Amino acid sequence: MTARIVIHPPAGTGGRRVHIDATDLGIARSDMDVVEFLRRAGLPDAEPLLDDPQWVEWRGGQPHDYGGPSLSSV
Repeated sequence: MTARIVIHPPAGTGGRRVHIDATDLGIARSDMDVVEFLRRAGLPDAEPLLDDPQWVEWRGGQPHDYGGPSLSSV
């Protein structure tokens, strides 16, 4: 099975583009952004899916890393 959700590599300015079934959901800057995008797309309990490779493919970088400045440095 191919993952339905693709989280692309972090952009240079921070954030990761998110797709579900090839539909662009936007740029997430945190796991909570991804969860909200997926909720709006009809997956109300998406948080546990973020670590399930059957559902989510994290491309480039480390999973759960959105690039850009960390909140502790702001």
